[in-house]
Amino acid sequence: MPLRLVWMLSLPLTATLLVLPGTPSPADPPRTDAGKAAPADAPVSYQKQIAPLLQQYCVKCHGGAKPKAQLALDRIKTDQEAATQRKTWDAVIRALQAHEMPPAEKPQPRAAERDLFLRFLGQQLAAVDCTKKRDPGRVTIRRLNRVEYNNTIRDLLGVTFNPADDFPADDVGYGFDNIGDVLTMSPILLEKYLSAAERIVGLAVVTSPPSAPVIRFSRRQLTTNLKVEVPRFGGAYPLNVKGDLFVSYKAPSAGTYVFRVRAYGRTPDREPVRMSVRIADKEVAVLDVKASQGSATDYEVKVSLKPGNHRFAVSLVNPSKDASDKEPKKDDRTLYVQSFEIKAPVDAALPETHRRIFIARPGDGLTREEAARRILHVFARKAYRRPPTDAEITRLLRLVQMAEQQGDSFEKSIAVALQAILVSPHFLFRIEHDKDPKNPEAIHPINEHELATRLSYFLWSSMPDEELFALADKGQLRQNLDAQVKRMLQDARAQALVENFGGQWLQTRSLKTLNPDPGTFPTFDEALRAAMAKEVELFFAAIIKEDRSILDFIDADFTYVNRRLAEHYGIRFFSRRGGWERISTRDMPERGGVLTMASTLMVTSNPTRTSPVKRGKWILENILNAPPPPPPPDVPELKEEKQTMQTGSLRKRMEQHRVNPNCASCHAKMDPLGFGFENFDGIGAWRTKDGQFPVEPDGVLPTGETFKGPRELKAILKKREEQFARCLSEKLLTYALGRGVEYYDRCAIDDMVKSLKKDQYRFSTLVSAIVKSEPFQLRRGKRGDAK
Repeated sequence: MPLRLVWMLSLPLTATLLVLPGTPSPADPPRTDAGKAAPADAPVSYQKQIAPLLQQYCVKCHGGAKPKAQLALDRIKTDQEAATQRKTWDAVIRALQAHEMPPAEKPQPRAAERDLFLRFLGQQLAAVDCTKKRDPGRVTIRRLNRVEYNNTIRDLLGVTFNPADDFPADDVGYGFDNIGDVLTMSPILLEKYLSAAERIVGLAVVTSPPSAPVIRFSRRQLTTNLKVEVPRFGGAYPLNVKGDLFVSYKAPSAGTYVFRVRAYGRTPDREPVRMSVRIADKEVAVLDVKASQGSATDYEVKVSLKPGNHRFAVSLVNPSKDASDKEPKKDDRTLYVQSFEIKAPVDAALPETHRRIFIARPGDGLTREEAARRILHVFARKAYRRPPTDAEITRLLRLVQMAEQQGDSFEKSIAVALQAILVSPHFLFRIEHDKDPKNPEAIHPINEHELATRLSYFLWSSMPDEELFALADKGQLRQNLDAQVKRMLQDARAQALVENFGGQWLQTRSLKTLNPDPGTFPTFDEALRAAMAKEVELFFAAIIKEDRSILDFIDADFTYVNRRLAEHYGIRFFSRRGGWERISTRDMPERGGVLTMASTLMVTSNPTRTSPVKRGKWILENILNAPPPPPPPDVPELKEEKQTMQTGSLRKRMEQHRVNPNCASCHAKMDPLGFGFENFDGIGAWRTKDGQFPVEPDGVLPTGETFKGPRELKAILKKREEQFARCLSEKLLTYALGRGVEYYDRCAIDDMVKSLKKDQYRFSTLVSAIVKSEPFQLRRGKRGDAK
């Protein structure tokens, strides 16, 4: 069932009639073909009741050998054939929504006849999907797109460069570049994968281990907690009373560290100077310091440390009875400390990328094969986003053994296997398994690791983190989805949702390719371009982080500006820091929401002028979920000659252009929406004149609603909350699944809209509803495309 058709059927009859031109009062009750009043739930026959209506009002244009718009309604003969023509009914409902059919100059069906047609569609098509077992659809095996590849490499290895920036551009389907059906694998991309894997592993792995690093702290770098500072002399720090001499040290990795103290002692009797060594508050050794002045000796202690900050301290254990915390006397037992030294393990000199991989080493109670198996199992689990099989690990171990037989070191041999993992289909593709892949009735839940992968690439455009892996390993992710969604949306990695979903839905990605005419817009510069993009990102991020209503996208009481954007908007900028500031738009009714942001206004303009058509089309596609059909062929372009432009404002010239009947039907729904934002020029600055002519931002929508300017138009659009909720639900579900939304997803989207309505349209509610939906949680075997 086409989603737009279902949306129409979900409206009350009177609301549905608003989208049909020339509608009389719906007072007449529906009648059967015999003229008798029919009950509201009476079955409607296509062959007996609907086909005659189509013959009377539609078939003259949409029939015969060359039907208009390639829509042949006369070829549908029986009820059985009608039930299979979902694509045809989708085209019909698009025409009804667009106020195109029947044309205004043609005979119009009575209200009863329209109602009969809508009831037929509801009975024959709409009711089937939600009363029976729901079809979750099937997601095509998906290659990681460029953004996902970069992010996955970053989170897997900690590599800071973006290797996929050199890959061929990803194709786009349904408005997004993560759609499985269009993410193909070309020979040149395969070459790029091979070279990228070699480069990534080369940067991450150190194949020639360095020597252990040693850090020395001179006496001037040491600190004491004695109340009175002890004088320093003779190149050593004297301790003759109880008190610590210490230094703070940040261990880069776990391992065994050697702590050395270069010291000597002085004692008035035979009792040796005794030195306590402590890590934090734990005493790890008490050493007798027998060296004397002139022959200072290194005293060392080996300690096991975890990564992080640690406090190394020494103190005198046995001071003389009458010693004071002033300058030591000759008969005081005294510990003299010249320096501290810390020798870190070899791993501490290795980069984080290397330490992340080499979690085991031969010789630590492990054979080379055991160490290699442990390393590869952990790495492959993360890279494949699931536990690897024994057979997969065995194949990787063979590569390690082959490299070692050729004389490679342990590190180099492991690097060979890592490269193999990074070019494996299990890394490059998101693979989900079916027990019965050719049976379309074999619906089953995806497993927990597949669910973790869907969730992380939806919200982060990257691999699952350890918390998601742990829950999936325990089989507990499904029961903790709400908590994980909230956690993930608050994570910094959720910026990927802003940039990748938001950037494509709102089309702000195209900002970097647009070049406004410098003669027409001399104030435009690269700083303004960057500020336009940043405003949208900050705004979208605020909606996510603050869990605001999705209706704020249409109109909100805040936005973000820096000095450059504030100047462009004509706003006084008071920030002393000079960065970005969140400001209220309550006193600026012309601003608020994405519709009046400079980024949106610029991407819907031409290089030399605004484009009400583009702006109207953008709203229909991205806010109202009612995209217009493609323009008919051979439609003349709007004349742009200077002489023509002096004859009137853009609006006047477009009204003349619209006299053409080939243009009128589409422009009737697009132009009013676009004209409502004519106060904004081609780069989003406020204006009151279009050249020498005053701007006229008023209009009448096909529904009869009137407005004067952007503020009133936004108010009208914001009232269509369920329509926008359905639009955003479809688009976000498309992005989350990596496939287009189909007729059988209608029930799931209905549930999403209901959930949003119950919870004040909060963004997190939509995300939670998507990840709990059948299309996200389930999959089925393959079948032929439905008509």
